[in-house]
Amino acid sequence: MIIRSKAPFRIGLAGGGTDVSPYSDIYGGCILNATINLYAYANIEPRDDGKAVFRIPQTGEEYVFDAAVELPITHDKTDLMKGIYNRIIKDFVGKPLSLTLTCALEAPFGSGLGTSSTLAVAILGSYSEWLRLPLGEYDLAYLAYEIERHDLKQAGGKQDQYAAAFGGFNFMEFYADDKVIVNPLRIRGEVMNELSNNLLLYYTNSSRNSGDIIKKQQENVTGKKSKSIDAMHQIKKQAYEIKEAILKGHLDEIGHILHRSWEYKKEMADGISTPFIEEIYDTAIRAGASGGKISGAGGGGYVFFYCPDNAKFEVTKALEGLGGKVQPYTFTKKGLETWSTKSFR
Repeated sequence: MIIRSKAPFRIGLAGGGTDVSPYSDIYGGCILNATINLYAYANIEPRDDGKAVFRIPQTGEEYVFDAAVELPITHDKTDLMKGIYNRIIKDFVGKPLSLTLTCALEAPFGSGLGTSSTLAVAILGSYSEWLRLPLGEYDLAYLAYEIERHDLKQAGGKQDQYAAAFGGFNFMEFYADDKVIVNPLRIRGEVMNELSNNLLLYYTNSSRNSGDIIKKQQENVTGKKSKSIDAMHQIKKQAYEIKEAILKGHLDEIGHILHRSWEYKKEMADGISTPFIEEIYDTAIRAGASGGKISGAGGGGYVFFYCPDNAKFEVTKALEGLGGKVQPYTFTKKGLETWSTKSFR
């Protein structure tokens, strides 16, 4: 028997960065995001030999450990898998688990689509399916957040875990004491189709360590740097503006809001933009995009542009020579999904 799960990556449409403490604790943050049909996968195969095996088939890597109540965190590629394994045993099982855990991603780490947190939700989903744990969407998302941010000390925000667990278009609110409210949006089918038609997603073919940028952002808030904090206030405001534009079907307003948002986002912390990203952005605008921004913390990964009318064809052509690639996608309505192969044997 194999227990399987998949969780969707997300595009951060607006408000990115305001879900990060201490900003969200002091001022309250809000995010508008939407999941797309690129996924993180996790498969669990129970074993009976006392081993815990973690596999990454895309790189051919396999790590074998003696199953224990706690595996050591060694700051390598297995930390997320071991951190989740440790927490499952601590909170729910109380004894070693012998298993093979296989993980795969349809987007690279550091791409700005919430890859690490989405994988965390997928892994937790497979454990929940296997062990029949009483975990709903909020529970899974918060547990993934706790493991990443507290157990593993990885810098980051809160939106990615909730996007992966819930799926669809969501307007999320973040407050002190890790309070999160997820507001699913009811988007008409034709609006969703037009938005995915006009939002062009482009992979820069470069990744980055989002933790470094997020730490700078946190330091700016802690240090009460008004320029950075004011920029976050504006980005939060624009999350409301884009939400309203989508719900009312005024989609062509989105590009202009994104353009303003991108200018403010660059003021949140050093390293969010680079000369290469600026070249990509300027090229897209000259070709007919009305605005855009980077997805995620910044520094690399995916960027997206709003292309009104039929501008996406000219924008696609203009970006061809810059070394990246346009990523086909559609929006999804579902979040985490889990199942087992037992029924198919």
